[in-house]
Amino acid sequence: MKVHVDMALCANHGRCVFAAPDVFAFDDDEELSYEPSPGTDRRAEVEQAVLSCPVRAITLEGEHG
Repeated sequence: MKVHVDMALCANHGRCVFAAPDVFAFDDDEELSYEPSPGTDRRAEVEQAVLSCPVRAITLEGEHG
């Protein structure tokens, strides 16, 4: 599974951080950082993060696991 965040669209709302805190976080500069290849055990959380993004900046690719 691959996660991609279009940083040009991301407005740092943080909803993804709440939905999937093991995948998304804010760095020391309060910019979004993320794990681009989380384990399939995180799929449900990442899917929730995708759905919760108000600017649709997050995309998910890969097999359902």
